[in-house]
Amino acid sequence: MNKSEITEIKKLFTPRNCSITRICGCYVDGEKNKKTEFKQAFLALPEEEMYKYFELLRKNFSGTLNKNLLNLEFPLSGEGEGTAHEFLLRLRDSRLKDDALLTEFYDKIINSYEYIGNYLILIIHDAYDVPKLTTDGVTNEDASEEVYDYIMACICPVNLSKAGLSYDATGNSFRTRIRDWVVDMPEFGFIFPAFNDRSTDIHALMLYEKNPELNYDSLVDELIGCELPLSAGTQKDIFRSLISETLGNDCGFTQVKQIHEQIQELVEEHSEDALPLVLDKEEVKGIFEKSGVSDEKMSVFDERYENNAGEDATLSVNNIVNTKSFDVKTPDVTIKVKPERTDLLSTKEIDGHKCLVIALDGEVEINGISVRP
Repeated sequence: MNKSEITEIKKLFTPRNCSITRICGCYVDGEKNKKTEFKQAFLALPEEEMYKYFELLRKNFSGTLNKNLLNLEFPLSGEGEGTAHEFLLRLRDSRLKDDALLTEFYDKIINSYEYIGNYLILIIHDAYDVPKLTTDGVTNEDASEEVYDYIMACICPVNLSKAGLSYDATGNSFRTRIRDWVVDMPEFGFIFPAFNDRSTDIHALMLYEKNPELNYDSLVDELIGCELPLSAGTQKDIFRSLISETLGNDCGFTQVKQIHEQIQELVEEHSEDALPLVLDKEEVKGIFEKSGVSDEKMSVFDERYENNAGEDATLSVNNIVNTKSFDVKTPDVTIKVKPERTDLLSTKEIDGHKCLVIALDGEVEINGISVRP
């Protein structure tokens, strides 16, 4: 799913566009006990409650693609009778009206979700009548070729509200506020099947992680059966290690800047792509070679890549570099430069000191005051 497809589904979570048929939930305490369960037609909810659920559901689509939002494909071995994929299909096809399937779904989460505290499991079923797009990209609500039938689930922490004073209008006085349990924004969620190319793709789903650095491996393995990609933080660490280990003593300012410039060129070439740019081992290797890394240094690249990431691992550009800024840091100074203007930076030895030189083109401001260069 790309940004436009995510936005299209996200727009369904409003009173005007809502087509959600059913909502179900299970409240779990810190001891993994089910405190209560509920299930009902979504449109039968009071309007005020409906808005609160919309807010929670929309949060399932927040964050960055390939970081918080992960497109996962089911392996061939992960489909078929007895698999997590087959269970999700049965759950979707039941339209959340099979109590036994719902109980099994809740149990899968409770048994594999490592969380200290109370939480709410929410799941909805929706049947979206997908409008046809005209040649100029405008949706035609009167023309539809498919109904996108899907389920979406999320896990929301439930925490005690903060203590404090509140105004009691009846007694015209201030009193200690009564603390109650409040549902927070989701920590984890998914939508199945995926809405790829504006159509149902039962071989994929989209996963949401508020904090991609948390370990959800056992939950994903039990509930979904897909292999998680490397987290954003891990990808960044891997790429930094690749540079430092491959370049060794040659890991200087100029060499790192050239690598960044090569990546920036690729970003600009793929700026119109629907999905974020992802690099495999050979593409990363090509960036290093075009950046002038010597053949001697490149002779260890394959080994370094496989040791750090794995032979078939891919790295998302958004995770390994800051595509919006080129940062240079020392213990006392931080300099931020537009990625496309790294040509303004160079190094030079002045009076026996290694110096970073910045070309002062155009207007210059110091603390908001215009000065003459």
